[in-house]
Amino acid sequence: MSRTVSSWILSSARNSIVLQGKGRLYSICIPNRNKIKWKLVFSKTRPCPAGSCSLDDTFSLKKAFRHTSTEEEHFSFQLSPSQINDILRAGELSHKILDLNGKNANSVLRFESNQLASNTPIEDRRSAATCLQTKGMMFGVFDGHAGSACAQAISERLLHYIAVSLMSRQTLEEIELAVECMKPVLPILQWHKHPNDVEYREITSQYFENLRVYWQHLLDLDTEPGFSLEEAMICAFKRLDSDISLEVQAPQENELMRNIALQVAFSGATACVAHVDGVHLHVANTGDCRAVLGVLEEDGTWSTVPLTRDHNAFDEFEIRRLKREHPRSEEKTLFVNDRLLGILMPSRAFGDVQLKWSKELQHSVLENSCDVEGLNIYQYVPPNYHTPPYLTAEPEVTYHKLRGKDKFLVIASDGLWEMLSNEKVVKLVAGHLTELNVQKPQLAFEKPVNLGYMHSLLLQRKNRGIASLDQNTATHLIRHAIGSNEYGEVDQEKLAAMLTLPEDLARMYRDDITVTVVYFNSETIENYYRNN
Repeated sequence: MSRTVSSWILSSARNSIVLQGKGRLYSICIPNRNKIKWKLVFSKTRPCPAGSCSLDDTFSLKKAFRHTSTEEEHFSFQLSPSQINDILRAGELSHKILDLNGKNANSVLRFESNQLASNTPIEDRRSAATCLQTKGMMFGVFDGHAGSACAQAISERLLHYIAVSLMSRQTLEEIELAVECMKPVLPILQWHKHPNDVEYREITSQYFENLRVYWQHLLDLDTEPGFSLEEAMICAFKRLDSDISLEVQAPQENELMRNIALQVAFSGATACVAHVDGVHLHVANTGDCRAVLGVLEEDGTWSTVPLTRDHNAFDEFEIRRLKREHPRSEEKTLFVNDRLLGILMPSRAFGDVQLKWSKELQHSVLENSCDVEGLNIYQYVPPNYHTPPYLTAEPEVTYHKLRGKDKFLVIASDGLWEMLSNEKVVKLVAGHLTELNVQKPQLAFEKPVNLGYMHSLLLQRKNRGIASLDQNTATHLIRHAIGSNEYGEVDQEKLAAMLTLPEDLARMYRDDITVTVVYFNSETIENYYRNN
């Protein structure tokens, strides 16, 4: 494989052969996206242990493994199995729900997540949190384009907006009173984060103030907020996108905060968020991330239940929606080359004010900005731009009542779905669960236990291949997404080649991939139906 695929990869890159259909024009057209000015915007949630590490260390392949250019003289795709595992497992995150007094009343048993970068730095983000003032857990995957700024912002903010939308008037009043009296505020979410996740520390106070304005708006309503979950998710998505638009228009003396607001508004991100409360599962989707349910049927076979639609030029509902919202004279120019206005693959997204604002407003905001070029702001008004907005962040919300046979939910950015079908993903997760269960070490020991017997058990475990098996299912999916051959088996040479692609070439072959797998507690779900 290495002679065939590797040589073809290099020759195609050096001859400037571009693969069609991957990625978004926003990302491709921006030169020098990753200047040092952008990297300095971020800060880590906690310091790196024993030494220093950069943002590149966190969100891209280790420099020892990944080439920076196709022009390097000594170009090699060779990686050892342990190096491959180090790269694939660097972004692993898992969390098991605590079992209190032998009873886990949560319908979520555990979740596992992972990310693999193609862009440098990675433009995907993910979030997971437990609601503390309301019921349930939330899981989000966010796919950024034209940089990671918008995905970063909504990964920090969107779950808070949803949680606030679900709160009772009494809880909102208690939180508002605490803020007014400068007392500690009730925590809204308990986050489940990877140690290397980043956050906008410099702008956290402004984000909080705008969240406060939102809950004050909810308190100003004449009646109890009382949103249904679907209404809460829709309202939260739309309100956050509106705040992103307003923040960049507001006067801002702090240059760093002004620059962050510009980058957030002029980049973009799609989003898929799942809210799980008992047997009630709601999935809100804006764009082309995807959520798929894995179902174990009574006959032992697995079936797939898609809970989202991809919002793009290939979806008839989206085409009809946009035609309804714009004059008939624009019907032929709404989608050009399967992209919205010839620019963007998804037809719904946060940010991307270039496709929402009037030309005059764009010019006014950018004219008053200091260093638009240095911030890599994408300045381009497409032809046939007559009746904005062409883009919305309003999500589609799907409700599903969980059953005992609903075993897991996979939420992922389109980097996974470009490589694997819904059915293949469910099959891989189901097969991986079976392998893990089969290969679990036996807990019952013969008595008396001696060293010889223990050594025999360890040899048996080694022979079953436990050491090489991914414990994290998200990693298992990513490994197959980029390393599978035509027979559906992982080809180690192809996997190594895909992981060592130079930064100027990787995006042509694969996108950033973010995967979260949520496992449901069948016993808790079945108990619900027995008790009700």
